[in-house]
Amino acid sequence: MTDRRLDTLSDLPADTAQAVLGLIATAAAADGQPAVSEQGRLHVRRGRREGVRHLLLWAPDGEDGEVLAGYGQVEDTDPVEAPAAEFVVAPRHRLHGHGRALGDALLDATGHRLRVWAHGGHPSARHLSVQLGLKLFRELRQMRMPLHPAGKGLAKPVLPDGVTVRTFRPGQDDADWLALNAAAFAHHPEQGSLTQRDLDDRKAEPWFDPAGFFLAFRGSEPVGFHWTKVHADEGLGEVYVVGVAPAEQGSGLGRALTTIGLRHLAVDRGLPGVLLYVDADNAPAVAVYERLGFTTHEVDLMYRTES
Repeated sequence: MTDRRLDTLSDLPADTAQAVLGLIATAAAADGQPAVSEQGRLHVRRGRREGVRHLLLWAPDGEDGEVLAGYGQVEDTDPVEAPAAEFVVAPRHRLHGHGRALGDALLDATGHRLRVWAHGGHPSARHLSVQLGLKLFRELRQMRMPLHPAGKGLAKPVLPDGVTVRTFRPGQDDADWLALNAAAFAHHPEQGSLTQRDLDDRKAEPWFDPAGFFLAFRGSEPVGFHWTKVHADEGLGEVYVVGVAPAEQGSGLGRALTTIGLRHLAVDRGLPGVLLYVDADNAPAVAVYERLGFTTHEVDLMYRTES
């Protein structure tokens, strides 16, 4: 098919952004999960971001019109790693070569230096990665665990001596949390590079609840956190992110904060289950979560070019 059209934009008009979000939602209903991550959807909703480009694939629709049939996003903000991308084709426009066209366009846009997420690891994504000459190099597991409304089965959290915990205060704790997050995830460019705008974007989301965002302190120094999230449409909680300052790692603080958040989701929010994401090669973290009762539910796969 040769009559498709591709546009590349740095800023999406409001009506186009809504069309993109609608396409992502329609595909997610068919596929079981969104092909574009939360971060990617924030880039669509919240306006222009430095280093982020949007690829729009238009296909004929009727005699004279065209429709948004595919969407791709590439983020080139990491000073070391290759640009990262996600893309999706609307279900009714699949099997027409649009996915290959988007993939080729992303490769061209990045000089054939690219990382691509395939959320859910669907066979079609695996097949397309081979066509595009990409190799698997990262596996992100989604793990889940049932919760009891009374917190049954959850151990009582035991904090290290001298450590206290309270909930996050928006506007007052922002700078301290950003510094702590950067230190805790210095090895993890996606999480560790979050900025004030990234935090503000998340605070503006309907799911944000400071009552489920726990900060640990040694004296007045923040040393750890557990930010939980609730997926109201699924009735699930999430261990959104747990971070511990380097000096406190190995002290048991991470496990205590994880348990505090789980008890909040089970007892305070009454949720029947919880999910989290963890890299498959992070064996210590996977072992901790398995001991807590988590099991692997599905995987997200990242592919990249060889160069």
